Amino acid sequence: MRMFDVQGIEIAASPDRVFAFLREPGNLPRWAHAFVSAEEGRARLETPNGTVDVGLDVLSDADTRVVDWRLTFPDGGIGIAHSRVTASTRGTSIYSFVLHAPPVALEKVEGALEAQRVLLQSELTTLKSLMEE
Repeated sequence: MRMFDVQGIEIAASPDRVFAFLREPGNLPRWAHAFVSAEEGRARLETPNGTVDVGLDVLSDADTRVVDWRLTFPDGGIGIAHSRVTASTRGTSIYSFVLHAPPVALEKVEGALEAQRVLLQSELTTLKSLMEE
């Protein structure tokens, strides 16, 4: 059973600009569709089961342009995502994103991960559009 998915997209913007945008929790609702709101320490998500408030930790490192998110759900479940912005030889950014299976019952992981994988493709396209404006 697959427990993660890795995706990436090339963005015609500087790596520092993309990183600065991604590390700000308040920008999550602009490109990550599930986020209704986000700020340091907390976020509100729209899920198939309704709206849920979660704890949000954003871990970022300017030297490596790594941005990781940790979401703590009310039931104690943890959701994580890892990402990195790298410079290409063409003066663009390559944004890579590791999507982990969501904190759901094991028998639901595969379907939930597949749905999130498809959604992530759309979110990366939105992010690209925002950064290339």
